[in-house]
Amino acid sequence: MNTRREILRHVSAGFGYLAFASLSTAEARRALADEGNRSDGIGGSSTNPLAAKAPHFAAKAKRVIFLCMQGGPSHIDTFDYKPQLEKDAGKVGRANGAKLLPSPWSFQQKGKSGLWISELFPELGQHADEMCLIRSMHCDQPIHPRAMTQMHTGNAQFVRPSLGAWTLYGLGTENANLPGFIALNPQAAAAQNYGSAFLPAIYQGTKVGRPQGPRPGMARNTPRGNSSIIPDISNPRFSRESQRSQIDYIQKLNAESLANNPVDSNVEGIIESYELAFRMQDTLPELMDLSGESAATLEMYGIDQQPTDGFGRQCLLARRFIEAGVRFVELNHGNWDHHQRLSTVLPEKCREIDQPIAALLKDLHQRGLLEETLVVWGGEFGRTPDAQNGDGRDHNNKGYTTWMAGGGVQGGLSYGATDEHGREAVENKCHIHDWHATILHLLGLDHEQLTYRYAGRNFRLTDVYGNVIKPVVAG
Repeated sequence: MNTRREILRHVSAGFGYLAFASLSTAEARRALADEGNRSDGIGGSSTNPLAAKAPHFAAKAKRVIFLCMQGGPSHIDTFDYKPQLEKDAGKVGRANGAKLLPSPWSFQQKGKSGLWISELFPELGQHADEMCLIRSMHCDQPIHPRAMTQMHTGNAQFVRPSLGAWTLYGLGTENANLPGFIALNPQAAAAQNYGSAFLPAIYQGTKVGRPQGPRPGMARNTPRGNSSIIPDISNPRFSRESQRSQIDYIQKLNAESLANNPVDSNVEGIIESYELAFRMQDTLPELMDLSGESAATLEMYGIDQQPTDGFGRQCLLARRFIEAGVRFVELNHGNWDHHQRLSTVLPEKCREIDQPIAALLKDLHQRGLLEETLVVWGGEFGRTPDAQNGDGRDHNNKGYTTWMAGGGVQGGLSYGATDEHGREAVENKCHIHDWHATILHLLGLDHEQLTYRYAGRNFRLTDVYGNVIKPVVAG
């Protein structure tokens, strides 16, 4: 066994990050699948844990794009119009004698539905009739790391599987050559937010760094170098034939080990992770190459323009990923923590995402994908109506806004409400557990039935809580 372990160590070192990550934490179920299922990505009777699975009931959505805004966007200045806050401007609020600060930006009613949306989102506002604003969100944590963890996993105290991992566990993926769950540009220290915890490691998210490519002014045909943002996706030491021979040999040793110990889930996880990572060497870099997209599409997403280039690339990649069969894609956009300089910094952040997100919704609609793709936008909490540092807002976990679009969501709907100043949710309150239960429901998954046996009990994303927000679901 020492010889086998040494070979495993060398293979993982030569093969790359993706295999090594699974090697170190794998707790996968039996992952051997016949080649037919591996090539077409369809589950059938395969024991491949990533094979496509039937939902509990008819699903509204087949896939998810989660637009994660890190830092706590101010709902009062974006999607939660508070005219009374304008009338009470300057009055002393509840926080350390701070004065109430109305939004510096105007709100307009958008679309046939008349949703109130800030002037900070002129492009996104054109899609108001596709959006469902949940204006009564609340969570348990007022600090960033724990609130962000709770938003992703439902729990801020213990290590739990992420929303993306639960989705992949429940539904599998539709492309055997790609990860089923991709995290684009995640926080460096937030692996738990796209991790699998006690679920088999094959369900954890694959981290992909900030999309690379030519900056404004560079030629369209300049190589985009996307392989640089996928750690160790290529192997400079061995040819593809050598890698295949190497993997075949180690898989033979793994199979022998399984024959002697059929319940060794670590070995089983390694087998599948190696095969997936090998197939990804061809598929993923090609999928991330945007050079084949039309000039009109790149312009629509704001690519090769500022300040939209970075997030525009993420949004376009998300469309390409879900179109190729990836089940869950998370996009990350940071620095929404505006304790000061709100009047200058918040407009900059909104300009970075407004055009790209509007383009994503339009592109999905044009391609017939929006109806079965659930797009979710939100941060870990909102901001207070009280001024902080004269021109800023503090954390507010008692009331804030998220929104959804596509994927069976009732468009043009405003659900729930905060009080007249936007301080806390008071009408149709929606906790993180309710939010998670609703997302799973739209995917055809019963949050009470989607469980995993661990440490002597059945665990689920919503713990022992959560109710589906039925008015959000389109009839």
